[in-house]
Amino acid sequence: MLAAWLSLFLFLFTANAHMIDVLAGRKECFFEDLHKQDKMTVTYQVGGGGHLDIDFWLSDPTSKVLGKQVKQSTGTLSVTADKDGRYEYCFSNQMSAIADKIVSFNVHGVIYVGDDDVVAPIEREIRSLASGLTSVKDEQEYIVVRERTHRNTAESTNSRVKWWSIVQAVVLFSVVAWQVYYLKSFFEVKRVI
Repeated sequence: MLAAWLSLFLFLFTANAHMIDVLAGRKECFFEDLHKQDKMTVTYQVGGGGHLDIDFWLSDPTSKVLGKQVKQSTGTLSVTADKDGRYEYCFSNQMSAIADKIVSFNVHGVIYVGDDDVVAPIEREIRSLASGLTSVKDEQEYIVVRERTHRNTAESTNSRVKWWSIVQAVVLFSVVAWQVYYLKSFFEVKRVI
């Protein structure tokens, strides 16, 4: 009995964090084996590529789609297994012909504990703390990806401003040189023979 609770406690802290590249025009699928009443949550975020959007869906062992999100940059989908089997979740970049996408995602799970088992208050608190810890970890990973995205945007903007300033300086010096040449021609004495 203690071993079962210990495995439940360890499973609550288990969150698989992954980062994948989804090539243009392709999809990447993953599988999780669940038992009846197990809960699974998939949280994802697009960290780079194109318009930062991707299609995501989750289906049960009979290929029935349990949830679908189209052209989203971030999302969360939770399911409670209604039957034993292999549940599939996919990230699709088939709408893009050019841009590859970088997707960061986490898979969390909770093993179902029947009502016949008595849950002590300390175990309830451990579950609550594990859930809170998981959500804090997800938020931290989300913030890291957002910071990376904003840093890339700022660096891109800085580069564009630099090149625009260089172009303006070249145009300014060209106009100054042309004006000096043009005004100088007013003061030249032209003799007609």
